[in-house]
Amino acid sequence: MTSAESATPAATEKSTDIRVLLKDLQTRFDVFRNYSPLAIGIDKQLFAALPELSKKSIRLAMRSHTMATRYLREMEKASHRLNLDGSQAGEVTDENRQHAAELLKERFKKQAEQRKAVEAANKAEALKQQKLQQLTEKFGRK
Repeated sequence: MTSAESATPAATEKSTDIRVLLKDLQTRFDVFRNYSPLAIGIDKQLFAALPELSKKSIRLAMRSHTMATRYLREMEKASHRLNLDGSQAGEVTDENRQHAAELLKERFKKQAEQRKAVEAANKAEALKQQKLQQLTEKFGRK
């Protein structure tokens, strides 16, 4: 077994653990379930509320959560950040909204480019099959 093969299961376990942690946070806290803009430093509140979790796993889960499309959309239109208990913890600045909008714009642009590439590949394959069919009809045995 190569080092790349042995590293893959650990990476899969880690991503699963982060997803499980996020699901747990969503069941425990409305701000995660609703993808509300989170207070700056909310990770410290999470460390206090869930001391059994590692800082690294909480930070990875937070990164995954705050980069989600739904979170960025909420951030774009929100005016306040929220604590774990749902109380207001500060304002969402215009700079924060702009950053969220830029990330979404880049993400959607990249997705559109990927769709176009797949469509072009499918179209090229269909054209290739059509030409092969025509050649078979022309030169095939009867």
